[in-house]
Amino acid sequence: MLIIPAIDIKDGHCVRLRQGNMSDATTFSEDPAGMARHWMAEGARRLHIVDLNGAAAGRPKNEAVIREIVDAVGEALPVQLGGGIRDLDTIERYLDIGVAYVIIGTAAVKNPGFLQDACTAFTGHIIVALDAKNGKAAVEGWSKLTRHDVIDLGKKFQDYGVEAIVYTDIGRDGMLSGINMEATLKLARELRIPVIASGGLTRLEDIETLCAAESEGITAVIAGRALYEGTLEFKKAQALADKLSKKEE
Repeated sequence: MLIIPAIDIKDGHCVRLRQGNMSDATTFSEDPAGMARHWMAEGARRLHIVDLNGAAAGRPKNEAVIREIVDAVGEALPVQLGGGIRDLDTIERYLDIGVAYVIIGTAAVKNPGFLQDACTAFTGHIIVALDAKNGKAAVEGWSKLTRHDVIDLGKKFQDYGVEAIVYTDIGRDGMLSGINMEATLKLARELRIPVIASGGLTRLEDIETLCAAESEGITAVIAGRALYEGTLEFKKAQALADKLSKKEE
C-alpha cells in the first residue's frame, strides 16, 4: 500500500482545496519543488501532482512549476500528474520531461476516443481519474456532475488499457472526514486494475482500513490535507502500511 503525497498547484503555489472549490484554497507552500524534495526526503515512493488552474482551464497552466518539480526529484521519485490534459501532444510533452504517469480526468469521460488513443500511444503511462458523487462521475474540475455511472466507466477504461484508476469521492476531498471505503471497495471489486483511493484520508486508522482492503485491489492512497495539517504523519503512515501489507502476504 503506497501513501502518495499530493501537491496541488494553483497560481504556482502548493495549495489544498475543499471539495474541489477553487475559491476555498489554503496555501501550504510557495515552493512546490521544495515541497517535492521534502516528500522525497521523507521516503515517499510516488508523488501526485495536480495543475488546478489547468483542470479549470482545460489546458496546462503551471507547466514551468511542474518542470521544476520533476527536475527536483529526478528519476528517484516517480510523478503522476493530472489537470487539463486533453490532447496527445500534452501527454507526450509531459512524459518527455520525466513525468512517469499522466492522469486523464474530464477528457476520459467526455472524449473516450482520446483516452483509447492515449492508452495505445503511451502504453503503461496512462491513469484515469474518476471523481464521483453518489456514484456518478463529475467533470471539469468537479464543477459538473454527469449521469455516467462510475463502475461502468471504470470497466470501459480498463478495457482500453489504463494502468490504474484514481477514485475520489468529491464530497470528502479536503474535508478530513475519512475515506469513502464503501464506494471505493465497490469499484475495486469490479475491476482487475489497481484502484488508488483519494479524498478524505485523515488518520492512521484510515490506513489500517485501506490495508485490510488491499487484496480487493486498492493498492495506494493519495494524502493531501491530512499531511499538511498534521493529522497524519507520512513516515508513520507508510511504515504502518508496509507492516500491514507484509502481514497480508
